[in-house]
Amino acid sequence: MFMARSSELEAEQAWVDHAYDCLEAARRRVLRLREITGVGPGGTHQARLESEVVEETIRARMAQLEVGDGALVFGRIDPGDTDERFYIGRVAVADDNQEPVVVDWRAPVAEPFYRATGRHPMGLSRRRHFASRGSRLLDYEDELFGDDLGLRHRDRSGPGPEGLAGRRVLLAALDRPRTGRLGDIVGTIQAEQDEIIRSELGGVVVVQGGPGTGKTVVALHRAAYLLYTHRFPLEGQGLLVIGPNRLYLGYIDRVLPSLGEAGVELATLADLVPEAVGEGRERPETALMKGDLRMAAVLAKAVADRERPLRRDLVLGLGLQRLRCDVASSRRLVERARRRAGRHNAGRPLVEQGLWEVLARSARREVEPAEVREQLRRHDDVRAALEWMWPVLDPAELLRDLFGSPALIRLAAAGRLDDDEQRALYQERGERSAGDLRWTGADVALLDEARALLGPRPSGTRDEPRSYGHLVVDEAQDLSPMELRMLARRSLGGSMTVVGDIAQATGAWAPTTWADVLEHLPSRHPPRVHELTVAYRTPATLLRLAARLLAAAGTGLSLPTSVREGGEEPVIVATEERALAQAVAERAELEQAAVGEGNVAVVVPRSLADAVAAALAAAGVEHSRAETAGLDGAVTVVPVHLVKGLELDSVVVVEPAAIVAEEPQGLRALYVALTRATRRLTVVHARALPVPVADGATSP
Repeated sequence: MFMARSSELEAEQAWVDHAYDCLEAARRRVLRLREITGVGPGGTHQARLESEVVEETIRARMAQLEVGDGALVFGRIDPGDTDERFYIGRVAVADDNQEPVVVDWRAPVAEPFYRATGRHPMGLSRRRHFASRGSRLLDYEDELFGDDLGLRHRDRSGPGPEGLAGRRVLLAALDRPRTGRLGDIVGTIQAEQDEIIRSELGGVVVVQGGPGTGKTVVALHRAAYLLYTHRFPLEGQGLLVIGPNRLYLGYIDRVLPSLGEAGVELATLADLVPEAVGEGRERPETALMKGDLRMAAVLAKAVADRERPLRRDLVLGLGLQRLRCDVASSRRLVERARRRAGRHNAGRPLVEQGLWEVLARSARREVEPAEVREQLRRHDDVRAALEWMWPVLDPAELLRDLFGSPALIRLAAAGRLDDDEQRALYQERGERSAGDLRWTGADVALLDEARALLGPRPSGTRDEPRSYGHLVVDEAQDLSPMELRMLARRSLGGSMTVVGDIAQATGAWAPTTWADVLEHLPSRHPPRVHELTVAYRTPATLLRLAARLLAAAGTGLSLPTSVREGGEEPVIVATEERALAQAVAERAELEQAAVGEGNVAVVVPRSLADAVAAALAAAGVEHSRAETAGLDGAVTVVPVHLVKGLELDSVVVVEPAAIVAEEPQGLRALYVALTRATRRLTVVHARALPVPVADGATSP
């Protein structure tokens, strides 16, 4: 039996080697195009343009053929009624005769590799999963289908290890040390994940998933699948992935290139506006107010308040004549511009032209509006009149003026916001110009809303914020109504994949259901809501602790079922306030030794980040700060507001009581921190623990 299996493994290794040879041949064929189409210095302009197009095509194709350290082939399927077999892999590969050697995992023929079950074999007699390290095949695992076969396929209609496809290969992948970068799961996608990935294009797809369910990688694999299946038009329209912060984007940035899709844009909300956005935090009441959907009406009114008739007649001299624009005429100019201009700044030329015409008509002798314009456009009174009636504005100027003036806030918010809400918006203007301000994250959606209302300056660039054929929005449960409205504007046809966990909503806005989110997103098609029910990353021992905290947070949601029943119990380390940072440093050093090649995150409340980093340095523990160095170090200090979506081998959570006190949704923020570990969890504290944590872990 061993000899037969060894022989089979050698045969499969030979096929994998053949596939890599064919992949390298494909790369050589692509590079030969560069020699054929190369243009020297004397080539025509048209030839150079054509060469640039070919070069771009070559770079894109080479990116698709780059598999990096990931395995090219990760399994095979055997249809039951033929001798045919299909090897499933990262990219499609053909031999010199254009016969398929590897089928792209996104192709329709590959679907049974992910979706077949004992009850619904989808025509398969065998599914084989490969365990590989790069091009080297280490092992394989077979699942056999059909009544006449000796080995029965375990039906995976239910959660847990017994219901998984390629169970041994999957669990081996989950046990590998983390690298500080999210990896793809293309070789171990499970049925409930594949259903979401292959969901049709169009409308809003919501993916609800608890800790460790793989919702982020599912969304990214869906992006790769949609680009493969709908290359036209998505490649031209663009696909945008929105993440909560720069640390997170760095964490996921290798997934799509590993799947052959290097042209996808990754961004935070702040990246979508040109204004400088800093790391400052708003007061909770201000952040809440700035995310409120009523701010759209407040900003629209603030713009309308800057479109106004003159307060007194404008009288000007032109030679021996006196030209006049009275208040009634100015009111008609403003009303006409409002009717004709789509957006505010587009109305300024209309008001200017109207003013020249009114002044020309007021002259005793016939005067052309163009002559009036030429003679008077630089006159101080004319400039002041135009700035009063219809100023050209940019978003920063509008918000600076509005938030810096209680009177302007009152005028724009009357009937919409009460006195306390208006006071929450007021910010001391100071002496700085709008261009010198550092905006906060809460301002981003308001800047974007203002830009949509104002439009470009008449004499400025005509560039508009870009829209996309499909958006992937991760951690969507933390977005305010105004931020969701901002993203809806970026969608060409309302096609979006929205990912998150209502239980992990930690921002100022915390929806109770996905319906609260969907009401602010495009509704051209009925939304499709999927829930991932199986936790792959988080061991059951850690989920049991999280379950107590989740119940205390009052979300009404249940945790997914873990496929990893083993795992070490979470550990609590109690210490004194003055010794807290030192105790954290000692525990981090211990954890680093315990996980070996894995990584350790020290998750801290914002107020303790500097003290803990200093203690690690004093203890000689080599470490990095997540804000500046990502997760590339063996030990990383991560403020709790940045830890969402990450996975680490070992997590040391520092002072839970401070996390609960400092974050807008404190218990939920702690819930997030306690569910990041794949192997080991430690809680270090000096203050009294929240009851669910105190009851759910053991002391060392």
